[in-house]
Amino acid sequence: MKLTKTALGVLLALGVQAQTHAADLIQIYHAAQSQDAVFAAARAAEQAGKEKLTQGRSLLLPSVNFNANTTGNNVNANYASPPYSAYNGEYRYNSNGYGVSLVQPLFREQSWALYSEAELQVAISEAQFKLAEQDVILRSAQTYFDVLIAQDTVKLNAAQKSAIAQQLEQAKRNFEVGTATVTDTYEAQARYDLILAQELVAANDLEVKHRTLQQLTNGEVNELNVLGAGFKMEPPNPADVQKWVAVAEQGNYQIVMSQAAYELADQEVARNRGGHLPTVDLVANYGKSSASGGVQGANDIRSTSVGVQLNMPLFQGGATQSKWREASANLEKAKQDLENTRRNVELQTRQAYLGVVSGIAQVQALQQAVKSSQSLLEASKLGQQVGVRTSLDVLNAQQQLFSTQRDLYQAQYNYLVSQLRLKAAAGNLDEADLNRVNLALH
Repeated sequence: MKLTKTALGVLLALGVQAQTHAADLIQIYHAAQSQDAVFAAARAAEQAGKEKLTQGRSLLLPSVNFNANTTGNNVNANYASPPYSAYNGEYRYNSNGYGVSLVQPLFREQSWALYSEAELQVAISEAQFKLAEQDVILRSAQTYFDVLIAQDTVKLNAAQKSAIAQQLEQAKRNFEVGTATVTDTYEAQARYDLILAQELVAANDLEVKHRTLQQLTNGEVNELNVLGAGFKMEPPNPADVQKWVAVAEQGNYQIVMSQAAYELADQEVARNRGGHLPTVDLVANYGKSSASGGVQGANDIRSTSVGVQLNMPLFQGGATQSKWREASANLEKAKQDLENTRRNVELQTRQAYLGVVSGIAQVQALQQAVKSSQSLLEASKLGQQVGVRTSLDVLNAQQQLFSTQRDLYQAQYNYLVSQLRLKAAAGNLDEADLNRVNLALH
């Protein structure tokens, strides 16, 4: 499945230069890990999500505030009767002050609920990042094999073009000597013109696939390892789809996220229910104020207070009840979302399992079909020589062979990707699984 000289020439025409060492799947994956913008965004989102726990914990810890002020005062005193009339006059002075206040929550039901919600939000962000880790593995593999099948298509088109060109030349010679009709020439010419158009489409598709890979890795990747003797097909282990579904129900990160979202909605109901409950806080204050003058002269006052403060919500215009009903409705929504996620994961797991199982059968069938198509082509060429087959029969046999070869390559790549998708559905896809796929490349 390596590139022929003709196909390599097409790549060079596209501006792709061959390297001494081709990149393998693991190298592409590592490049995507460090350069892919989607994965980088997921990593940042996880880091942001972890801060929710600190924010939730802060609601249970004391808060300390400092305040300070300075004020210029202009007072004009005009008392009507003694003894205060003695203080009549205009006073200009500055007053200054500062204070420190501490509030330690003692009982706040809503704060405890928010702290529990923060823990669940962290769990959701971690599950989202795990999904992103699996996604970058799948995208690396899919993008890698998309390039390979595009290369295979270029190679097969080049080989088919060469074969059709030979048929066209032969048809022209046979027509000139009178052993064939002009129809054979027209048929070969039509096929040749068609393959020229297909060659352009294949070259454009290869360029697009290379650019997609470049976007993933943020760099040029000019040559890739291809499937070699290390390609082997193995059935899923265990060979029981129901066991894979059971594992997915416990480990799939989509379910983990939906489960955490359901629990978060449940906590939100508890938090809004706590809107009816009182709050109790320990409150401590220290303050100092001074004035440089005034009616009573300069002063310097310091004060300290410590106490317990209770607040009882009585009526907030119906907002508390409304939020409670809203949270209850969102809880039901989260419950249905969780059920939908479980059903989707089960379907995805079964599809991935069948993709592996049917992929094996499809590859084996196509391997046999390639052999049969090759035999058909050889028989058609021999039949043309003895006059029992026409040029059209040979052209059809050639097209069938090349089409079957491309289907075989695609089936092999699909099988490898299906293996990874099955592991991802179960929630245990990691680099070791990608490395096993990489062993099939050289």
